[in-house]
Amino acid sequence: MRASPGRFLESCHPVLLILNGHVSLKITKTPKCYVGGGFIRSESGRVYPMNDSTGAFFANIPLCTRKDLRNAVEAAAKAGPGWAGRNAYNRGQILYRLAEMLEARAAETSAAISLTGIPKKDADREVSASIERIIHYAGWTDKYQALLGSVNPVSSAHFNFTVTEPMGIIGIVAPDEAPLLGLLSLVLPAITSGNTVVALASTTQPYPAILLGEMLATSDLPGGVVNLLTGRREELIPTFATHAHFRGIAAVANLADRITLQTGAADSVKRLKLIPSETATDWFSEKAQGLYEIRDHLEFKTTWHPIGA
Repeated sequence: MRASPGRFLESCHPVLLILNGHVSLKITKTPKCYVGGGFIRSESGRVYPMNDSTGAFFANIPLCTRKDLRNAVEAAAKAGPGWAGRNAYNRGQILYRLAEMLEARAAETSAAISLTGIPKKDADREVSASIERIIHYAGWTDKYQALLGSVNPVSSAHFNFTVTEPMGIIGIVAPDEAPLLGLLSLVLPAITSGNTVVALASTTQPYPAILLGEMLATSDLPGGVVNLLTGRREELIPTFATHAHFRGIAAVANLADRITLQTGAADSVKRLKLIPSETATDWFSEKAQGLYEIRDHLEFKTTWHPIGA
């Protein structure tokens, strides 16, 4: 049944503007999640209202469901082999291009972070740090293998060496604080080495992740490598924990959610990286980036090859 015009306008929270003596209707933006290289509404059609720092309505944010999460995992699985098969230099160039795009939309992204009352100077600092973090990992794409791999001395006539491989699909649960920098600090180490990601954005500050999805859609990053969902943690974290196709999870979570993740992950033997949300994390710190963050999402394969064969 088609909704009446009155019902449609009421749902969109229209605002009348007077421009040059003419009355016009301000169209409220409809945020969508970025999954599989495209934009989706929640499968259930549910949303929750997001207000700005004054309490005024800003937009309706999709409440993603377990089915949305499963669809995102399927998209990540399809993108995985192609992304892992790209050479390291190419992955670095793609990440560097993303940093360029974020820099071009820095003012808009800063305004999105400021929406919930974060001071503008702090929002500007977060955007600047986010750009630097992307460039940081773009520089690691062709270097981590040499540092984490090794040639191993063995007491037999074999050439023995260890190389790294991406794990597969990594689940990310982003923090509520530093909604852009925290999200990128968890996503980037995973995709740097060829993994794909399904990430749940901040519940209280989801809009920066919405903008990031828009940038990803027009970047060189293949669709499905990064999938961004919005919604309630209590609805999605149990599925993150038990979904068999996740090979690892990096999450900022409270005690109850950490227990849920640990219990669910035990059945499918997922690798977990859990950061307590009760303890403040300095996402701007040098400790929040680097080689060992990449190592958390790698597997190591050791090969024995007979000498002289």
